Parts: sequence; C-alpha cells; structure tokens
Amino acid sequence: MMKLAGGALAILALSACAGGKYRPVTDTPVRIGPAYTIRGTTYVPAAAPAYDALGYASWYGSESGNRTANGEQFRPGWITAAHTTLPLPTYVEVTALDSGRRIIVRVNDRGPFARGRIIDLSRGAAEQLGMKAQGHAPVRVRRVEPSEKDRERLRKGKPAASLSRVPDSELLYLRAQLAAGGR
Repeated sequence: MMKLAGGALAILALSACAGGKYRPVTDTPVRIGPAYTIRGTTYVPAAAPAYDALGYASWYGSESGNRTANGEQFRPGWITAAHTTLPLPTYVEVTALDSGRRIIVRVNDRGPFARGRIIDLSRGAAEQLGMKAQGHAPVRVRRVEPSEKDRERLRKGKPAASLSRVPDSELLYLRAQLAAGGR
C-alpha cells in the first residue's frame, strides 16, 4: 500500500512539472515576499490594500519568455505589470494622466528599479493605455478588486472590460498633486 501511495505521489509531482519551468497563471497563492535590495535600495513588500500613488510608468517587452517574480512566463502582449512592493499577483487600475485613459492590470512581477518609476507595464498594457510610443508617462496607480470575469480575462492574457475616461477636472487635480510631489 505504501509503495502504491508513493508511486501516486511521484506521478502527481511529475505531472505538476509537465508545463515546463513556469508556474501556472493563477491568483493563488498571493505572495508578499521578504524585503530585498536592488542597487542599494531596499524594497519591503506589503499587503497595501489602500495603495494609491502618483508617479511615472515605463514599459518593458524584450524579456519575452522569461520567468516573472511570480514564477509565471512573461508574455509581453498580455496586460501585466511589475511593481516593487505589491503582493503578487495584485490588480491595479492605471490611469494615464496625460489622456485620462484607465485600464486594469495584473501585477505579477517585480520592478521597476529606475528612480521615479512606480510601475513597469508590459508592452500590451502600454499599448492599451496609449503610452507605448512615449516609453514612459505620468500615471496614477491604485489597487482594485476587479470582478471575477475581469480577473479571468487578465489571467488569460486578455484585457479587462473597458473603463470610462477620467474627467478633465479630476485629471487637472491629479496632475497638480503629481507636480507638488505626489501622494
């Protein structure tokens, strides 16, 4: 009986590896992780349920096929992002302060490690937000809890439902806040 149970466990363990070296795209477990240091700066991941920040976004895409900090395969066309401290995965609403466009993004990687950048978007997210040509843009990033339907779409590499544009009066306020030093 013990040999049979041991054999079954070995088969299960091997079948879990059948997908290659990447973790499946899933929302569990959520990982916060320990503090880490990059280029002399220490980052301390935290739950941050009320995360809401102003700063600059950049985008990345040449790492196609690489492993994200979450263990998933990086796919540049998907709507994903990297953040230095939010749990992996986390969902955030990213607003482009120059256009008012908003999208929901799934954070599954660590970065950016450039000063003044608060989020690194995948090429797909940068395209959807309309900032790919610029390379970087002023943004608002706030943590959200999207519907299960939107979560499922993002886990499959598809965009979440479209969000309405931010009103001009709110954009003016957010731009002034960023110019004054952010939140």
